[in-house]
Amino acid sequence: MQLNLRLDGECLRAFHLVLLQRLAELAHVEISVDARPAQGGIPRGAEALFQLERAIHGLPAKGLAERVPLSALAPYRTQPPASADLVLDLCGDVQREGARVWRIAYGGAAGEAALLALVLDGQTPLARIEENGSVIAEGRLGTEYGGVAVASFQDMLARTASLIVAAVAGTAPAALPALPEPAQANVQPPMPSTASLGVRGAKALARRIVQKIYHLCYNAPHWQVGWRETKGRDLFELRAHPAEGWKLLPDDGSRFYADPFPILYQGQVTLFVEDYIHRLGRAIISAVPFGPAGPLGRPEPVLDLPYHLSYPFVFERDGEVWMVPESCANGTVDLYRATAFPGGWVKEATLLSDIVASDATLVEHGGRWWMFATVRDGGGAFSDALHLWSAPDFRGPWTPHPKNPVLVDIASARPAGRVVKRGDALLRPVQDCRRSYGAALGIARIAHLDLNGMEQVVESILTPGTLWGGRKLHTLNEAGGLEFIDGSAIAPRWKQKRPLHA
Repeated sequence: MQLNLRLDGECLRAFHLVLLQRLAELAHVEISVDARPAQGGIPRGAEALFQLERAIHGLPAKGLAERVPLSALAPYRTQPPASADLVLDLCGDVQREGARVWRIAYGGAAGEAALLALVLDGQTPLARIEENGSVIAEGRLGTEYGGVAVASFQDMLARTASLIVAAVAGTAPAALPALPEPAQANVQPPMPSTASLGVRGAKALARRIVQKIYHLCYNAPHWQVGWRETKGRDLFELRAHPAEGWKLLPDDGSRFYADPFPILYQGQVTLFVEDYIHRLGRAIISAVPFGPAGPLGRPEPVLDLPYHLSYPFVFERDGEVWMVPESCANGTVDLYRATAFPGGWVKEATLLSDIVASDATLVEHGGRWWMFATVRDGGGAFSDALHLWSAPDFRGPWTPHPKNPVLVDIASARPAGRVVKRGDALLRPVQDCRRSYGAALGIARIAHLDLNGMEQVVESILTPGTLWGGRKLHTLNEAGGLEFIDGSAIAPRWKQKRPLHA
Protein backbone atom coordinates (compact mmCIF):
# COMPACT_ATOMS: atom_id res chain seq x y z
CA MET A 1 0.00 0.00 0.00
CA GLN A 2 1.22 3.47 -0.93
CA LEU A 3 0.36 5.63 2.09
CA ASN A 4 0.71 9.39 2.19
CA LEU A 5 0.79 11.23 5.53
CA ARG A 6 -0.49 14.80 5.30
CA LEU A 7 0.97 16.98 8.05
CA ASP A 8 1.81 20.62 8.65
CA GLY A 9 5.48 21.09 7.81
CA GLU A 10 5.54 24.41 9.68
CA CYS A 11 4.63 22.63 12.94
CA LEU A 12 6.56 19.38 12.72
CA ARG A 13 6.73 17.52 16.03
CA ALA A 14 8.36 14.40 17.41
CA PHE A 15 4.86 12.89 17.32
CA HIS A 16 4.91 12.93 13.52
CA LEU A 17 8.28 11.18 13.39
CA VAL A 18 7.15 8.48 15.83
CA LEU A 19 3.99 7.95 13.79
CA LEU A 20 5.96 7.70 10.56
CA GLN A 21 8.35 5.19 12.10
CA ARG A 22 5.53 3.00 13.41
CA LEU A 23 3.72 3.08 10.07
CA ALA A 24 6.92 2.26 8.20
CA GLU A 25 7.32 -0.86 10.36
CA LEU A 26 4.09 -2.29 8.95
CA ALA A 27 5.01 -4.91 6.37
CA HIS A 28 2.61 -3.87 3.62
CA VAL A 29 3.07 -0.09 3.79
CA GLU A 30 5.24 2.32 1.80
CA ILE A 31 5.30 5.84 3.22
CA SER A 32 5.43 9.28 1.67
CA VAL A 33 4.86 12.67 3.29
CA ASP A 34 2.97 15.77 2.25
CA ALA A 35 4.48 18.49 4.43
CA ARG A 36 3.11 21.66 2.84
CA PRO A 37 2.22 24.43 5.30
CA ALA A 38 -1.33 24.25 6.65
CA GLN A 39 -3.75 26.72 8.17
CA GLY A 40 -4.78 26.86 11.83
CA GLY A 41 -1.66 25.64 13.59
CA ILE A 42 -0.92 25.89 17.28
CA PRO A 43 -0.06 29.49 18.27
CA ARG A 44 3.31 30.42 19.71
CA GLY A 45 1.63 31.32 22.99
CA ALA A 46 0.90 27.63 23.48
CA GLU A 47 4.56 26.77 22.90
CA ALA A 48 5.49 29.28 25.61
CA LEU A 49 2.96 27.65 27.94
CA PHE A 50 4.52 24.25 27.21
CA GLN A 51 7.98 25.56 28.15
CA LEU A 52 6.67 27.05 31.40
CA GLU A 53 4.86 23.84 32.36
CA ARG A 54 7.97 21.75 31.68
CA ALA A 55 9.94 24.03 33.97
CA ILE A 56 7.52 24.20 36.89
CA HIS A 57 6.61 20.49 36.81
CA GLY A 58 10.10 19.19 36.11
CA LEU A 59 9.04 17.54 32.84
CA PRO A 60 11.65 16.50 30.26
CA ALA A 61 12.26 18.88 27.39
CA LYS A 62 11.98 16.07 24.88
CA GLY A 63 8.59 14.50 24.20
CA LEU A 64 6.02 14.02 21.48
CA ALA A 65 5.14 17.74 21.50
CA GLU A 66 8.76 18.75 20.87
CA ARG A 67 9.21 20.81 17.72
CA VAL A 68 11.68 19.30 15.25
CA PRO A 69 13.21 20.72 12.05
CA LEU A 70 11.77 19.90 8.66
CA SER A 71 15.06 18.17 7.79
CA ALA A 72 13.97 15.34 10.11
CA LEU A 73 11.71 14.16 7.27
CA ALA A 74 14.75 13.39 5.08
CA PRO A 75 14.37 9.58 5.36
CA TYR A 76 10.89 9.79 3.82
CA ARG A 77 9.77 10.64 0.31
CA THR A 78 8.13 14.06 0.25
CA GLN A 79 5.38 14.39 -2.33
CA PRO A 80 1.74 15.43 -2.72
CA PRO A 81 -0.90 12.74 -2.14
CA ALA A 82 -1.91 12.39 -5.80
CA SER A 83 -0.65 8.85 -6.38
CA ALA A 84 -1.23 7.37 -2.92
CA ASP A 85 -3.60 4.48 -2.27
CA LEU A 86 -4.53 6.01 1.08
CA VAL A 87 -4.03 9.49 2.52
CA LEU A 88 -3.90 10.03 6.28
CA ASP A 89 -5.04 13.63 6.65
CA LEU A 90 -3.89 15.18 9.93
CA CYS A 91 -4.70 18.71 8.74
CA GLY A 92 -8.22 18.33 7.36
CA ASP A 93 -7.47 20.01 4.03
CA VAL A 94 -7.08 17.09 1.59
CA GLN A 95 -9.68 17.04 -1.16
CA ARG A 96 -9.50 13.98 -3.42
CA GLU A 97 -12.69 12.87 -5.05
CA GLY A 98 -12.97 9.13 -5.49
CA ALA A 99 -9.78 8.45 -3.54
CA ARG A 100 -9.34 7.04 -0.08
CA VAL A 101 -8.73 9.77 2.50
CA TRP A 102 -8.78 9.12 6.22
CA ARG A 103 -9.37 12.27 8.21
CA ILE A 104 -8.20 12.33 11.84
CA ALA A 105 -10.43 14.59 13.92
CA TYR A 106 -10.85 15.55 17.56
CA GLY A 107 -14.38 16.45 18.54
CA GLY A 108 -15.15 16.81 14.84
CA ALA A 109 -12.27 19.16 13.96
CA ALA A 110 -8.96 18.18 12.37
CA GLY A 111 -5.48 19.16 13.46
CA GLU A 112 -3.40 19.14 16.61
CA ALA A 113 -4.72 22.62 17.44
CA ALA A 114 -8.22 21.11 17.77
CA LEU A 115 -6.86 18.51 20.18
CA LEU A 116 -5.01 21.11 22.26
CA ALA A 117 -8.09 23.37 22.42
CA LEU A 118 -10.08 20.47 23.91
CA VAL A 119 -7.29 19.77 26.40
CA LEU A 120 -7.16 23.41 27.46
CA ASP A 121 -10.95 23.41 27.83
CA GLY A 122 -10.82 20.41 30.19
CA GLN A 123 -12.75 18.06 27.91
CA THR A 124 -12.14 14.37 27.22
CA PRO A 125 -11.28 14.39 23.51
CA LEU A 126 -13.03 11.94 21.22
CA ALA A 127 -10.55 11.01 18.49
CA ARG A 128 -12.03 9.60 15.33
CA ILE A 129 -10.64 8.35 12.02
CA GLU A 130 -13.23 8.85 9.28
CA GLU A 131 -13.51 8.02 5.60
CA ASN A 132 -16.31 9.85 3.79
CA GLY A 133 -18.25 10.13 7.03
CA SER A 134 -17.81 6.47 8.02
CA VAL A 135 -15.94 5.72 11.24
CA ILE A 136 -12.80 3.62 10.82
CA ALA A 137 -11.64 3.85 14.45
CA GLU A 138 -12.35 5.96 17.50
CA GLY A 139 -11.23 6.37 21.07
CA ARG A 140 -11.65 8.53 24.16
CA LEU A 141 -8.20 9.86 24.86
CA GLY A 142 -6.90 10.20 28.40
CA THR A 143 -4.07 11.33 30.63
CA GLU A 144 -2.92 11.09 34.23
CA TYR A 145 -1.74 14.72 34.02
CA GLY A 146 -5.02 16.63 34.11
CA GLY A 147 -4.39 20.36 34.25
CA VAL A 148 -0.90 20.12 32.70
CA ALA A 149 -1.45 20.97 29.05
CA VAL A 150 1.84 19.75 27.58
CA ALA A 151 1.77 16.38 29.38
CA SER A 152 -1.91 15.81 28.54
CA PHE A 153 -1.32 16.82 24.92
CA GLN A 154 1.60 14.39 24.60
CA ASP A 155 -0.33 11.51 26.17
CA MET A 156 -3.15 12.03 23.69
CA LEU A 157 -0.83 12.33 20.71
CA ALA A 158 0.68 8.97 21.71
CA ARG A 159 -2.74 7.32 21.78
CA THR A 160 -3.67 8.97 18.47
CA ALA A 161 -0.67 7.18 16.99
CA SER A 162 -1.95 3.89 18.48
CA LEU A 163 -5.34 4.40 16.80
CA ILE A 164 -3.84 5.30 13.42
CA VAL A 165 -1.41 2.37 13.36
CA ALA A 166 -4.17 -0.07 14.38
CA ALA A 167 -6.48 1.30 11.69
CA VAL A 168 -3.84 0.98 8.95
CA ALA A 169 -2.96 -2.53 10.17
CA GLY A 170 -6.65 -3.49 9.98
CA THR A 171 -6.95 -4.16 13.71
CA ALA A 172 -8.65 -0.96 14.80
CA PRO A 173 -10.58 -1.09 18.10
CA ALA A 174 -14.31 -1.65 17.97
CA ALA A 175 -16.71 1.24 18.31
CA LEU A 176 -16.65 2.89 21.71
CA PRO A 177 -19.08 1.58 24.32
CA ALA A 178 -21.91 3.95 25.11
CA LEU A 179 -21.89 5.36 28.62
CA PRO A 180 -24.93 5.27 30.93
CA GLU A 181 -25.33 9.03 31.03
CA PRO A 182 -26.43 11.73 28.59
CA ALA A 183 -24.09 11.85 25.61
CA GLN A 184 -21.69 14.74 25.84
CA ALA A 185 -20.34 15.28 22.37
CA ASN A 186 -17.21 17.39 22.21
CA VAL A 187 -18.11 21.03 21.58
CA GLN A 188 -15.08 22.33 19.78
CA PRO A 189 -13.82 25.36 21.75
CA PRO A 190 -11.75 28.09 20.15
CA MET A 191 -8.02 28.20 20.78
CA PRO A 192 -7.42 30.68 23.61
CA SER A 193 -5.78 33.97 22.65
CA THR A 194 -2.13 34.67 23.40
CA ALA A 195 -3.19 36.82 26.34
CA SER A 196 -5.43 34.05 27.70
CA LEU A 197 -2.61 31.54 27.37
CA GLY A 198 -0.37 33.90 29.34
CA VAL A 199 -2.97 34.10 32.10
CA ARG A 200 -3.22 30.32 32.06
CA GLY A 201 0.54 30.09 32.49
CA ALA A 202 0.41 32.38 35.53
CA LYS A 203 -2.40 30.30 37.02
CA ALA A 204 -0.40 27.11 36.35
CA LEU A 205 2.51 28.54 38.31
CA ALA A 206 0.20 29.54 41.17
CA ARG A 207 -1.42 26.09 41.23
CA ARG A 208 1.98 24.45 41.34
CA ILE A 209 2.95 26.55 44.34
CA VAL A 210 -0.31 25.55 46.07
CA GLN A 211 0.40 21.89 45.25
CA LYS A 212 3.85 22.15 46.80
CA ILE A 213 2.37 23.66 49.97
CA TYR A 214 -0.34 20.99 50.05
CA HIS A 215 2.25 18.22 49.80
CA LEU A 216 4.18 19.77 52.68
CA CYS A 217 1.06 19.55 54.83
CA TYR A 218 -0.57 16.36 53.54
CA ASN A 219 0.44 12.96 52.23
CA ALA A 220 -0.84 12.77 48.69
CA PRO A 221 -2.08 10.66 47.18
CA HIS A 222 -3.67 8.87 50.11
CA TRP A 223 -6.23 6.13 49.55
CA GLN A 224 -8.55 4.29 51.90
CA VAL A 225 -10.34 0.92 51.76
CA GLY A 226 -14.04 0.55 52.49
CA TRP A 227 -15.81 -2.68 53.37
CA ARG A 228 -19.25 -4.05 54.23
CA GLU A 229 -21.29 -7.23 54.50
CA THR A 230 -23.28 -7.72 51.30
CA LYS A 231 -26.11 -9.74 52.93
CA GLY A 232 -26.75 -11.24 49.52
CA ARG A 233 -26.85 -7.98 47.55
CA ASP A 234 -23.58 -6.66 46.17
CA LEU A 235 -22.85 -3.62 44.00
CA PHE A 236 -23.25 -5.68 40.83
CA GLU A 237 -26.90 -6.02 41.84
CA LEU A 238 -27.48 -2.73 43.66
CA ARG A 239 -25.70 -0.50 41.11
CA ALA A 240 -25.57 2.11 43.87
CA HIS A 241 -23.87 2.63 47.21
CA PRO A 242 -25.63 0.75 50.01
CA ALA A 243 -27.85 2.89 52.22
CA GLU A 244 -25.77 2.04 55.29
CA GLY A 245 -22.56 3.24 53.63
CA TRP A 246 -19.14 1.70 54.19
CA LYS A 247 -16.82 0.97 57.11
CA LEU A 248 -13.16 1.92 56.79
CA LEU A 249 -10.03 -0.19 57.09
CA PRO A 250 -7.96 2.00 59.45
CA ASP A 251 -4.43 3.17 58.65
CA ASP A 252 -1.97 5.17 60.74
CA GLY A 253 -1.44 8.02 58.25
CA SER A 254 2.14 7.01 57.46
CA ARG A 255 0.84 4.58 54.85
CA PHE A 256 -2.30 3.95 52.88
CA TYR A 257 -4.14 0.83 51.76
CA ALA A 258 -5.62 0.48 48.29
CA ASP A 259 -6.54 -2.10 45.61
CA PRO A 260 -8.41 -4.44 48.00
CA PHE A 261 -8.54 -8.09 46.85
CA PRO A 262 -10.28 -10.51 49.26
CA ILE A 263 -10.21 -14.29 48.89
CA LEU A 264 -12.17 -16.98 50.73
CA TYR A 265 -9.68 -19.76 51.40
CA GLN A 266 -10.14 -22.66 53.82
CA GLY A 267 -13.21 -20.99 55.32
CA GLN A 268 -11.48 -17.67 56.08
CA VAL A 269 -11.71 -14.35 54.19
CA THR A 270 -8.28 -12.78 53.83
CA LEU A 271 -7.88 -9.31 52.36
CA PHE A 272 -4.81 -8.45 50.29
CA VAL A 273 -4.01 -4.77 49.70
CA GLU A 274 -1.48 -2.44 48.17
CA ASP A 275 0.34 -1.12 51.26
CA TYR A 276 1.94 2.17 50.26
CA ILE A 277 4.55 3.52 52.69
CA HIS A 278 4.87 7.28 52.26
CA ARG A 279 8.46 7.57 53.47
CA LEU A 280 9.60 4.89 50.97
CA GLY A 281 7.56 6.24 48.08
CA ARG A 282 6.56 2.73 46.98
CA ALA A 283 4.19 -0.05 47.98
CA ILE A 284 4.37 -3.64 49.15
CA ILE A 285 1.59 -6.24 49.37
CA SER A 286 0.07 -6.85 52.80
CA ALA A 287 -2.74 -9.07 54.04
CA VAL A 288 -5.18 -9.22 56.96
CA PRO A 289 -7.83 -11.82 57.90
CA PHE A 290 -11.42 -10.55 58.04
CA GLY A 291 -14.48 -11.55 60.01
CA PRO A 292 -18.07 -10.25 59.89
CA ALA A 293 -17.11 -7.54 62.40
CA GLY A 294 -14.07 -6.39 60.42
CA PRO A 295 -10.32 -6.94 60.24
CA LEU A 296 -8.79 -9.41 62.69
CA GLY A 297 -5.67 -7.37 63.29
CA ARG A 298 -3.85 -5.09 60.88
CA PRO A 299 -2.44 -5.74 57.42
CA GLU A 300 0.96 -7.41 57.62
CA PRO A 301 3.55 -7.57 54.81
CA VAL A 302 3.48 -10.70 52.65
CA LEU A 303 5.37 -9.62 49.51
CA ASP A 304 8.07 -6.95 49.46
CA LEU A 305 10.25 -6.42 46.38
CA PRO A 306 12.70 -3.64 45.40
CA TYR A 307 10.06 -2.05 43.14
CA HIS A 308 6.49 -0.80 43.57
CA LEU A 309 3.75 -3.42 43.83
CA SER A 310 -0.02 -2.96 43.72
CA TYR A 311 -3.29 -4.59 42.55
CA PRO A 312 -2.71 -8.00 44.23
CA PHE A 313 -4.91 -10.13 41.96
CA VAL A 314 -5.30 -13.31 44.04
CA PHE A 315 -7.19 -16.46 43.07
CA GLU A 316 -7.42 -20.13 43.99
CA ARG A 317 -6.69 -22.89 41.51
CA ASP A 318 -5.62 -26.52 41.84
CA GLY A 319 -5.95 -26.28 45.62
CA GLU A 320 -3.41 -23.47 45.90
CA VAL A 321 -3.53 -19.68 46.01
CA TRP A 322 -1.88 -17.64 43.26
CA MET A 323 -1.23 -13.94 42.82
CA VAL A 324 -0.52 -11.66 39.87
CA PRO A 325 0.42 -8.32 41.45
CA GLU A 326 0.91 -5.24 39.30
CA SER A 327 4.65 -4.77 38.75
CA CYS A 328 4.72 -2.34 35.84
CA ALA A 329 7.60 -0.55 37.61
CA ASN A 330 9.61 -3.69 36.77
CA GLY A 331 8.25 -3.96 33.21
CA THR A 332 6.79 -7.42 33.88
CA VAL A 333 3.61 -9.32 34.70
CA ASP A 334 4.58 -12.10 37.13
CA LEU A 335 2.80 -15.07 38.68
CA TYR A 336 3.38 -16.00 42.35
CA ARG A 337 2.27 -18.99 44.45
CA ALA A 338 1.69 -18.99 48.22
CA THR A 339 3.70 -21.63 50.07
CA ALA A 340 2.62 -20.51 53.57
CA PHE A 341 -0.68 -18.69 52.99
CA PRO A 342 -1.20 -15.77 53.33
CA GLY A 343 2.58 -15.42 52.92
CA GLY A 344 5.44 -17.47 51.55
CA TRP A 345 5.01 -16.18 48.01
CA VAL A 346 7.39 -17.64 45.44
CA LYS A 347 7.64 -16.54 41.84
CA GLU A 348 6.42 -19.26 39.48
CA ALA A 349 6.66 -17.53 36.11
CA THR A 350 6.99 -14.27 34.25
CA LEU A 351 3.84 -14.14 32.15
CA LEU A 352 4.75 -10.99 30.18
CA SER A 353 8.01 -9.07 29.97
CA ASP A 354 9.26 -5.75 28.58
CA ILE A 355 5.84 -4.18 29.01
CA VAL A 356 4.24 -1.44 31.10
CA ALA A 357 0.96 -3.18 31.92
CA SER A 358 -1.42 -1.98 34.63
CA ASP A 359 -3.88 -4.00 36.73
CA ALA A 360 -3.60 -7.40 35.03
CA THR A 361 -6.89 -9.24 35.56
CA LEU A 362 -7.43 -12.91 34.68
CA VAL A 363 -10.65 -14.79 33.92
CA GLU A 364 -11.45 -18.22 32.49
CA HIS A 365 -13.95 -18.09 29.65
CA GLY A 366 -14.77 -20.16 26.58
CA GLY A 367 -12.21 -22.85 27.37
CA ARG A 368 -9.33 -20.38 27.62
CA TRP A 369 -7.80 -18.02 30.12
CA TRP A 370 -7.93 -14.31 29.33
CA MET A 371 -5.84 -11.49 30.72
CA PHE A 372 -7.00 -7.86 30.67
CA ALA A 373 -4.58 -4.97 31.30
CA THR A 374 -4.05 -1.42 30.12
CA VAL A 375 -0.72 -0.81 28.41
CA ARG A 376 1.34 2.30 27.72
CA ASP A 377 1.22 1.55 24.01
CA GLY A 378 3.93 3.75 22.52
CA GLY A 379 3.89 5.93 25.61
CA GLY A 380 0.89 7.99 26.61
CA ALA A 381 -1.49 7.39 29.49
CA PHE A 382 -1.49 4.28 31.68
CA SER A 383 -5.28 3.91 31.64
CA ASP A 384 -6.80 4.30 28.17
CA ALA A 385 -5.50 1.42 25.99
CA LEU A 386 -6.90 -2.02 26.86
CA HIS A 387 -4.91 -5.05 25.71
CA LEU A 388 -5.88 -8.71 25.91
CA TRP A 389 -3.92 -11.95 26.00
CA SER A 390 -5.15 -15.54 26.03
CA ALA A 391 -3.65 -18.85 27.15
CA PRO A 392 -4.64 -22.50 27.55
CA ASP A 393 -3.61 -22.28 31.23
CA PHE A 394 -3.14 -19.39 33.65
CA ARG A 395 0.55 -20.27 33.80
CA GLY A 396 0.81 -19.53 30.08
CA PRO A 397 2.04 -19.30 27.45
CA TRP A 398 0.17 -16.05 26.91
CA THR A 399 -0.53 -14.87 23.36
CA PRO A 400 -1.38 -11.21 22.63
CA HIS A 401 -4.75 -10.61 21.02
CA PRO A 402 -4.38 -9.93 17.29
CA LYS A 403 -6.47 -6.75 17.63
CA ASN A 404 -4.58 -5.09 20.50
CA PRO A 405 -5.41 -2.53 21.68
CA VAL A 406 -8.95 -3.88 21.68
CA LEU A 407 -10.28 -0.64 23.21
CA VAL A 408 -9.06 2.93 23.55
CA ASP A 409 -11.23 4.58 26.17
CA ILE A 410 -10.18 6.51 29.26
CA ALA A 411 -13.72 5.94 30.59
CA SER A 412 -13.77 2.13 30.54
CA ALA A 413 -10.47 0.51 29.52
CA ARG A 414 -8.60 0.04 32.80
CA PRO A 415 -9.59 -2.92 35.03
CA ALA A 416 -10.99 -2.20 38.49
CA GLY A 417 -11.31 -5.68 40.00
CA ARG A 418 -12.21 -9.27 39.22
CA VAL A 419 -14.49 -10.17 36.34
CA VAL A 420 -17.56 -11.89 37.80
CA LYS A 421 -20.02 -14.27 36.21
CA ARG A 422 -23.75 -13.69 36.70
CA GLY A 423 -25.70 -16.36 34.81
CA ASP A 424 -24.38 -16.24 31.27
CA ALA A 425 -23.04 -12.70 31.67
CA LEU A 426 -19.50 -11.58 32.41
CA LEU A 427 -19.41 -8.32 34.38
CA ARG A 428 -16.19 -6.32 34.47
CA PRO A 429 -15.47 -3.50 36.93
CA VAL A 430 -13.74 -0.67 35.06
CA GLN A 431 -12.11 2.60 36.01
CA ASP A 432 -13.66 5.79 34.69
CA CYS A 433 -10.67 8.14 34.59
CA ARG A 434 -12.17 11.00 32.59
CA ARG A 435 -12.07 13.47 35.48
CA SER A 436 -8.85 12.04 36.93
CA TYR A 437 -7.18 8.72 37.61
CA GLY A 438 -9.54 6.39 39.48
CA ALA A 439 -12.26 9.02 39.78
CA ALA A 440 -15.24 6.72 39.29
CA LEU A 441 -16.12 3.04 39.00
CA GLY A 442 -18.00 1.56 36.07
CA ILE A 443 -19.65 -1.84 35.69
CA ALA A 444 -19.39 -3.18 32.16
CA ARG A 445 -21.04 -6.24 30.67
CA ILE A 446 -18.78 -8.11 28.27
CA ALA A 447 -20.96 -8.70 25.22
CA HIS A 448 -18.34 -10.52 23.16
CA LEU A 449 -14.94 -12.03 23.93
CA ASP A 450 -12.97 -14.31 21.63
CA LEU A 451 -10.01 -14.26 19.28
CA ASN A 452 -11.97 -11.99 16.92
CA GLY A 453 -12.29 -9.21 19.47
CA MET A 454 -13.90 -7.89 22.63
CA GLU A 455 -16.98 -5.74 23.05
CA GLN A 456 -18.45 -4.40 26.26
CA VAL A 457 -21.39 -2.27 27.38
CA VAL A 458 -20.92 0.05 30.35
CA GLU A 459 -24.15 -0.36 32.30
CA SER A 460 -23.52 1.67 35.48
CA ILE A 461 -21.11 4.28 36.82
CA LEU A 462 -20.67 4.77 40.56
CA THR A 463 -19.14 7.94 41.96
CA PRO A 464 -18.15 9.16 45.43
CA GLY A 465 -20.79 11.04 47.38
CA THR A 466 -22.46 11.20 50.75
CA LEU A 467 -22.24 7.42 51.23
CA TRP A 468 -18.57 7.23 50.16
CA GLY A 469 -16.44 10.29 50.82
CA GLY A 470 -13.36 11.56 49.07
CA ARG A 471 -13.00 12.34 45.39
CA LYS A 472 -12.26 8.90 43.95
CA LEU A 473 -13.61 5.36 43.69
CA HIS A 474 -11.65 2.81 41.71
CA THR A 475 -11.72 -0.85 42.86
CA LEU A 476 -14.49 -3.39 43.56
CA ASN A 477 -14.06 -6.97 44.81
CA GLU A 478 -16.04 -9.45 46.94
CA ALA A 479 -15.44 -12.76 48.72
CA GLY A 480 -17.27 -14.69 51.40
CA GLY A 481 -20.09 -12.16 51.69
CA LEU A 482 -17.71 -9.24 52.25
CA GLU A 483 -17.37 -6.50 49.66
CA PHE A 484 -14.52 -4.01 49.34
CA ILE A 485 -13.94 -0.74 47.50
CA ASP A 486 -11.32 2.00 47.72
CA GLY A 487 -10.99 5.71 47.11
CA SER A 488 -9.13 8.84 48.07
CA ALA A 489 -8.70 10.34 51.52
CA ILE A 490 -7.07 13.37 53.14
CA ALA A 491 -4.08 12.52 55.36
CA PRO A 492 -2.52 15.46 57.26
CA ARG A 493 1.16 14.87 57.97
CA TRP A 494 0.88 16.36 61.47
CA LYS A 495 -1.58 13.64 62.52
CA GLN A 496 0.68 10.73 61.62
CA LYS A 497 1.25 8.11 64.26
CA ARG A 498 4.20 5.82 64.63
CA PRO A 499 4.36 3.38 61.70
CA LEU A 500 2.65 0.09 62.41
CA HIS A 501 5.43 -1.72 60.58
CA ALA A 502 8.31 -0.87 58.26
